[in-house]
Amino acid sequence: MVKLEAFAVEQWMDKYETTAKYNIAETCSASISIDDLREISEDKSTNPLALSTKKLTYGPIRGSDKLRQNLANLYSVKTPSPLPRDNILITAGAIQANFLLLYTLVGPGDHVICHYPTYQQLYSVPQSLGAEVSLWKSKETEGWKLDLKELEALIKPNTKLIILNNPQNPTGAIIPRSTLEEIVEIAREKSITVFSDEVYRPLFHSISPADKRFPPSILSLGYENTVATGSLSKAYALAGIRVGWIASRSKAIIEACASTRDYTTISVSQIDDAVASFALGPDSVSKLLQRNIGLAKKNLALLESFVESHRWACDWVKPVAGTTAFVRFNKMGKPVDDVAFCEMLLERTGVMFVPGSACFGQGEDFKGYVRIGFVPETQVLEEGLEALKAFLEDGYDEVPVLKKK
Repeated sequence: MVKLEAFAVEQWMDKYETTAKYNIAETCSASISIDDLREISEDKSTNPLALSTKKLTYGPIRGSDKLRQNLANLYSVKTPSPLPRDNILITAGAIQANFLLLYTLVGPGDHVICHYPTYQQLYSVPQSLGAEVSLWKSKETEGWKLDLKELEALIKPNTKLIILNNPQNPTGAIIPRSTLEEIVEIAREKSITVFSDEVYRPLFHSISPADKRFPPSILSLGYENTVATGSLSKAYALAGIRVGWIASRSKAIIEACASTRDYTTISVSQIDDAVASFALGPDSVSKLLQRNIGLAKKNLALLESFVESHRWACDWVKPVAGTTAFVRFNKMGKPVDDVAFCEMLLERTGVMFVPGSACFGQGEDFKGYVRIGFVPETQVLEEGLEALKAFLEDGYDEVPVLKKK
């Protein structure tokens, strides 16, 4: 295996997130406790941690029937063909799901096309496995839109995988239904597998399911060679239980990933599985999503108000879904040094952002951009934006701009 590149965004988070006063770099919906989850649920009688008499064996290796069935039910809504629970493999978070899938499907001599910008894992892991990776760049000037003609031009005879991130990290953009349908048709014609990291699904705060652009899961589009990953961390506010999954219309893909996983994690914790099963059950899941979508809407309005009142310093494409926004800071049209900006801001105010060029950019991409995680507790966002406002008024002049090379 080729040596992996440093995972820039995770190293940045690890370095600063436990000491930041206002962590508005976090990408999870404001986390909840087990007591919070029970309060949200319509089922007040069940304690998801009531395992005191159960022997803590490895448990069901692929995940409990209950958890996989709850997930299958969610993937089967408004689809002509329900997804069987055996087409779902439970993993220790979406980060393991992504790694297992890529390790299973990609190797030397393969070509992979990856939606960009995105979570670094999605292109660095295939590169480390010896695959050639082409970045399919979304266009900010068109609302982070993807060009299908560019996709067709990127395809090679050895293209194995098209990787999508929908909703997109860090921009909060979506790939609309019509584009997804065309991607699937292009992939079907060439027998290419389509993998969509849907970890921010179904946190849609700025688009209605009635909107014709509303994106379904990639598994809903009638193509067998599709696979999706997800987790309880982002849209469901339960990062601490470390539960994710791989779901596919292809049973062969699931079987191959299960075989690969034998070398990594035998099973997830029975305790984590029980909490996840409770959270995704019919008595809890709608209320939990209602809570998190409501929080996202409220907080996004605060962030939008801030951006609009500080257009002299920043601009953006307003996110449609998920928990993140990609905001560009500039001085007289010149991008600031986003790494220096984030470091100065954190040191002087305790406000934590993620620098775009260091954590999401390749080469000269995304200079001046920062990723903001806008779905913490509302008070954290409010106070963080107040501190940012004070810094822009008093310390922004000291932030260096980037000079053209």
